[in-house]
Amino acid sequence: MYSFEHKSKPLIAAGKFYQRLLYNLLLAIVVILVSLIVGIWGYIALAHLKFADALLNASMILGGMGPVDAMPNDAAKYFASFYALFSGITFISTMAILLAPVVHRAMHRFHLDTEADN
Repeated sequence: MYSFEHKSKPLIAAGKFYQRLLYNLLLAIVVILVSLIVGIWGYIALAHLKFADALLNASMILGGMGPVDAMPNDAAKYFASFYALFSGITFISTMAILLAPVVHRAMHRFHLDTEADN
């Protein structure tokens, strides 16, 4: 795990920045895959869907589109509800993971510009 450089330190080189972006992209992909696996498992276990249908439903909810199949029982409905809320949080978290290096670099550059003005 890396840490961001302090505002008193110089901006990291472009190559290091791209490595940081790649690391965060891979981390975001892992978060999405784990979330997708949780959804697939829930739909198979609780809604008794086949793998392809479970994958479709989990992908659609994780992508923000909504469910495809009607849920056959209350347990599946509760799972779908909590999975939808979980997916919203996952989306926000994934965007934060992806944008953190870019925002940090912009803020760091802005701080360097204000230091040079003094």
